[in-house]
Formats: sequence, structure tokens, C-alpha cells
Amino acid sequence: MKLGLVGLPAAGKTTIFNLLTGAEDEGFATGRPEARVGMATVPDPRVDWLASLYRPRRTIHAQIECLDLPGLSLGESRTGRNQFLSAARNVDALVQVVRSFRNEAVPHLLGEIDPARDLELLQTELLLADLDVVEKRIERLRGQKKLSKENLIELGALEKILPVLETAGRVASVDLTEEEKAALRGFAFLTERPVLVVVNQDEEQFRTGVYPAAEKLMAMARAHGMPVLPLCGQLELEIARLEPAERAFFLADLNLTESGIARLARAAYDLLGLISFFTVGEDEVKAWTIQAGTNARRAAGKIHSDMEKGFIRAEVVSYQDLARLGSMAKVREHGLFRLEGKEYIVQDGDIITFRFNV
Repeated sequence: MKLGLVGLPAAGKTTIFNLLTGAEDEGFATGRPEARVGMATVPDPRVDWLASLYRPRRTIHAQIECLDLPGLSLGESRTGRNQFLSAARNVDALVQVVRSFRNEAVPHLLGEIDPARDLELLQTELLLADLDVVEKRIERLRGQKKLSKENLIELGALEKILPVLETAGRVASVDLTEEEKAALRGFAFLTERPVLVVVNQDEEQFRTGVYPAAEKLMAMARAHGMPVLPLCGQLELEIARLEPAERAFFLADLNLTESGIARLARAAYDLLGLISFFTVGEDEVKAWTIQAGTNARRAAGKIHSDMEKGFIRAEVVSYQDLARLGSMAKVREHGLFRLEGKEYIVQDGDIITFRFNV
């Protein structure tokens, strides 16, 4: 999974990036224009419990690749020069960080704090970038004397998208056939990307749930199907750098049972329809990320292509059953150890051993 963090300058997205990845530097305060890339380890107590049971040589949590994209300069989408735009096309989902915190030492680009306005501005810039691409491509296709079958499908799809963008809609809302989707795959439209909205709050706002323009922001997010996650980025970053015992105390003081990265990772998994399955043993306990609805044979291919090609069966145990009973032997005694074929749909929390022959 690849997430792109986007936002206006001074929204705090670099703080969120540092929280997720453990990075230390100040990012774009240095004037560096390119995207920063880091890996975020996804906290999962199920992996930790399995590691305590098997005591493997290696424990591997799922990871998320995070891109801290340059702060969006308003209006540059129309010129295509903003490096943000090309980098943002190469992610699975966008995390749009909007600022609600107040800090006189860090003035807002537009003066007044208004996260709903900022979200609308970000959405408009993405929309204008897509509109520019669609208009130019339609003009080019219509100017050709003869179009191939593929070009005709592409043109028809673009002509469906154009009026939606012109009325402030998103490419994601356009009803396209599978053939049309295939024809447009190379465009990587920005308004086709799923969006998670992170409201970067100060501590008082986070504790009370009260921040500027909250109702307007929530209404806008609901209208576009965007989940909203409140975070106090600076405070969570400070907590993340504490020792585990101290960390638990401060999280409890905020009425939280899990860290900001865990909440953001879960929101991103839900947004993209992702789940985790596990492989276990003395050598390694590992979490694997797949799309919900993936069958056993394709899940095996996530580990190695040979497993997919030579798939025989999947030996499956539910994490909940193992955690409840405490050992694999007791799981077998209760008849909860299952043999599944290639079309079995893998469930979140499945512990799987794949049998294959090549």
C-alpha cells in the first residue's frame, strides 16, 4: 500500500509523516521540493501475540509506504508544473491533511484557520488537474482523422468524465464499464484516488472534539465518501517517542486505546478494502496484506509465484480461535483446523499454511 500525504503548507503533514515513519527531519521547511518516502510499520496486536506464542527468529508486521508530498501551491495545477501533482498520481490513496490547530508561531497560508475551506481548495486543485488532462486528451483525439477501436472507447469514457469534472464531481463517481476503465488506466486521475481526511488538531480540540468549521467539513467529506480521522499530530509524535510504559499512560490520558499510526492504518485499510492474513512458525511470523475477497490461490501468490502456480491446498486456522484456545493442538482438538481449496476466500485474521508442488 502506498499513501500520499497532501496538504497546504504548514498543515502539519510532515509531522504526520514523521509520526508514521519515525523520521526526524523537518521536511519541506528545508525547501526541498521532492517527495520524501518512508515506511510505516502497521501496529497489530495479533502479530505481537503470535510472536509471543511461536518465538520466531523474525517478526514482520505489515508496512505502508508513505510519501510526504510537497505542499500544494494553489493554482499551479493548471500549469502542470507543480511536482506535487505528478507524485500524487503514483499512490493508492491520498491522505489529505487539513489544519485546525492554532499556532501563532506558524501562521496559516490564508490567515484564518478553516479546515473545511482548505479541504475544498485541495479538492479543487486535484479536480482542475484532472480537468486539464481530460480536455487536452479529448481535443487531441477529436483532431485525429481516424480513431482506432481503443481510441473510440477512450474518447467515449473521457466524454463521460468531462461534464462530471466541470460540475465539481470526481472521476471516482463516474459509472464506467470495465472496458472503459482499462482504456483510462494510464491516466491515474487524482480524483479517482480514495481519500482519507486527517484533521490535524491541537490538544484541546482533540480532547473536546470542537474545532473550526467542523460541521461543514464533515458534510463535505460525507458528500464525497471520504472518512475523517482527527489527530493531534504534534502530541502523538511526542508520545510515540516515549518509552512503551509512558506511552500507554499518555494514550490512556487521551482516552485512546491505540496510537495514531494504528488508527490511521486501520482507516487506510478500510478505505482501500484491505485485510491481513498471517503465516507462522519458528523461523518467522509475518503479516501479509491483501485485498478483501482474494482467494487462497492468489493469496499464496502474494508470498511467492511458485505457491500460486503449484497450489494444492491451504491449511487455515482463525486467529480468534487460536488466541481463545491458546495452542494449535487445542484448535485441532476442537475441529477448527480447516483444509481449504484454491477458491476459498481468505478472511481477515486467517493463519494459513500453503501446500504446493512445483
